[in-house]
Amino acid sequence: MPDFAYIARDFAGQKVTGRITAQTEREVLAVLDQKSLFPVQVSSETSAATTAWRARRVGGQMMATTYGQLADLLRSGVPLLRSIDVLQRQTSHSGLKEVLGRVKADVEEGSTLADAMARHPRVFSEMAVNVVRAGGEGGFLEEALDQVGDFTEKQQDLKSRTLGALAYPAVLAGIGTLVVTILLVFFVPKFATLFERLRERGELPTITEWLLWLSENLQAYGLWLLGALAIGGYFFHKWLGTDEGRLWGDRYKLRLPLVGGILLNLAVSRFCRVLGTMLKNGVPILRSLSVSGAATTNKVLSMAIDKAGENVTAGATLAKPLAESKYFPPAVVEMIAVAEEANSLDKVLTDISDGLDRRTWRQLDLAVRLLEPLMLVVLAGIVLVVAVALLMPIFKLSSTMGK
Repeated sequence: MPDFAYIARDFAGQKVTGRITAQTEREVLAVLDQKSLFPVQVSSETSAATTAWRARRVGGQMMATTYGQLADLLRSGVPLLRSIDVLQRQTSHSGLKEVLGRVKADVEEGSTLADAMARHPRVFSEMAVNVVRAGGEGGFLEEALDQVGDFTEKQQDLKSRTLGALAYPAVLAGIGTLVVTILLVFFVPKFATLFERLRERGELPTITEWLLWLSENLQAYGLWLLGALAIGGYFFHKWLGTDEGRLWGDRYKLRLPLVGGILLNLAVSRFCRVLGTMLKNGVPILRSLSVSGAATTNKVLSMAIDKAGENVTAGATLAKPLAESKYFPPAVVEMIAVAEEANSLDKVLTDISDGLDRRTWRQLDLAVRLLEPLMLVVLAGIVLVVAVALLMPIFKLSSTMGK
């Protein structure tokens, strides 16, 4: 059971602190009441850190299975608390078991399932929390959990396929970087004295001058540069966690060549599927737009969808503000416009999501196939530049000596 740290006051108003081991916060409050103490603050001391550390190890496939099993249990008529208890008892993952226990405790104390999940962001993604919240409010929790499981499984499949396809290019890039670094730091400097005569006469090729300059600076400042990059990367990662940094990062992702289109299609697909499901279950359009916008997990698209919601409130159609945002593909906007006129938006949105998913897989396969030869060409080009930079002055020296 987790330990809870508490701050309370007695009848005399004196501050009292301590720790209590209990299953839930409600049990802690009951113990404090028995001691005639008035609680000021009660917080879990061990579970938050332990859960956060273990939660990082929960895989996407396991989470997809958990969502699907919870949906099946609820659909079979098993109450929510009992369903969570069943999942907690059957899971073999210690971190997930602890998280499910805390989710169950929060639900017992009156929290909604979405709110209980939101307290564990390392396990339950922002998209999952928003879709589950929409399902709870709209009365289609089982379908919402099925969708979250499907999204999570597709994301895990996409991640696995991408990492598998990038393994060979990554090895090539690593080996190539290592070889070029060794050449510049240990091999190229040996030619510096050999090329000194050509440098004094001003006959050293420009490309060789650049190569020698790069080699000298790597020798002198290489470790400092590596340390600066590590520190800069750390602070840049921290900045990306802020609202401003996340907005910049989400906007930059959508502009990446090849990858940007794939990420955009995935986000738009999630938006269309969640919005279509909520409209089909009778959730008002404004609430549906708010939740489905958050489900994209991209702040740029979420802001565009929020703006579209404002226009819908003013009586405009949904398609027009989406088109003005420039982020939604024209074909998608056109299909939404026709669906609004035909009053079949919920069905068309699901069809749009299915079509975008198929297009995304094709784009991913194409991007992976192009990446491998591109890496080979880049590495071959770098090695060729180094070789030319070293051979040109050698040939010039040879011709001078022949004369």
